[in-house]
Amino acid sequence: MRRPGRAGAPRRKIPYWLLAIILLGVVFAWLISADGDYATIFNALRKGVVVTLWVSIVAFAFAMTLGLVVALGRLSRHRVLREVATFYIEIVRGVPVLVLLFYVAFVGAPQIVALWNWVFGGLIDAGWFPAMSVRDFDMTWRAIFALTISYSAFIAEIFRAGIEAVPQGQVEAAESLGLKRGAVMRKVVLPQAVRTVLPPLGNDFVAMIKDSALVSALGVQDITQLGKVYSASTFRFFETYNVVAYLYLVMTVSLSLLVRGLEARMKRTDR
Repeated sequence: MRRPGRAGAPRRKIPYWLLAIILLGVVFAWLISADGDYATIFNALRKGVVVTLWVSIVAFAFAMTLGLVVALGRLSRHRVLREVATFYIEIVRGVPVLVLLFYVAFVGAPQIVALWNWVFGGLIDAGWFPAMSVRDFDMTWRAIFALTISYSAFIAEIFRAGIEAVPQGQVEAAESLGLKRGAVMRKVVLPQAVRTVLPPLGNDFVAMIKDSALVSALGVQDITQLGKVYSASTFRFFETYNVVAYLYLVMTVSLSLLVRGLEARMKRTDR
């Protein structure tokens, strides 16, 4: 018999793919705790988890800020701002992340250093400011700036879609009350747009964690770079990259489930 008050309530079932992932995670957790080789590899790579999360979180925070600015520029009434924002989005989205990473690290960084020394040349000669060299520009920050630029273009389109999803009637009603365009955007449009863009922003953050593996090409000591160094020195490629994949899966799958739960909760509240 069904319990009273729960008649017709759908019974939630855990999907088989999730059960398989959980089982795989349990097996690898057991290997890391029981097998000496896997435990050694895990201890060698766990420092890279902090670097991976640091690079991803900082770059994503910068990318959201820059993406919002670019989205507002694309929605501006001024044609010049719209054209500049659109140009930025199309150019950045058309360049692979790895190419942009190399460009920022080996072309952009030296130009920034040269610009700094040129702008503040007089103060540097007077001893007020120190002269910069390319080596002063840490590779980790070069990677963060590259990921920021790359993802800001995609996040700008997410913000633009969220802003345009707000009914135009609400904007007109706010303007009829005497609110200026900036106040309407800040008090009426953006609070509703944020609710719409949260799930796709979560998906982009998961994608950034995976793409952060590319920073190993610059020698940044993330999970992938530490795994590359360890496997090259011990020739335990199978075990090492099993642990590398396991660490990324733990982060990305858990975040993906969190984003799905948030999206389902928002749908329930909308009803």
